[in-house]
Amino acid sequence: MPGVREAMLARRSSSRVTDAAPSPAQVAAAVEAAGQLADHSGLRPWRVIELRADGISRLGRGLAEADGAKDKDVEKFVAKAHRAPLVLAIVVSYAPKHKVPKWEQEAVAAGVAHNLSLVLDDEGWGVFWRTGEHTRAKAVKKAHRLGKNEELLGWLYVGGVPPRGRKPRGKGRIRVSEHLSTL
Repeated sequence: MPGVREAMLARRSSSRVTDAAPSPAQVAAAVEAAGQLADHSGLRPWRVIELRADGISRLGRGLAEADGAKDKDVEKFVAKAHRAPLVLAIVVSYAPKHKVPKWEQEAVAAGVAHNLSLVLDDEGWGVFWRTGEHTRAKAVKKAHRLGKNEELLGWLYVGGVPPRGRKPRGKGRIRVSEHLSTL
């Protein structure tokens, strides 16, 4: 049985996905697994918002509003938001006035995002991460119904893997010597 290391080495972003998507129960199970990570003071300063169909259209309209788009251009943003049948918004929910600094709370939420990407990929789903200049715009925050102490980190777009499957990793693995040093 392959382990975590093998799953990490095999993980690939799938920028094109099919209309298949994990069920709400499968998403809940993946979120449960992804949430098991190092978390200073056990704050759990994050949440995941599951968007499908109308929720994804709402995201597209929020992005269009943030961009100042009008008329036909709004529909372009909505169409782009529908690049996958499931979008998981990753939110950092800050614990205000806490000894754990905001950057560390964001790191925990980012860790959940990447764990979730790894879990979904390992379960055979196509996953890709998206952010952009409007990620923290007021209109996008409103579209996600975020609270006063919340910020959006980005989205995981999730769907089925196309029939051709996954292509081999084009860039290869990292050069460890460029990222690991010793003191």
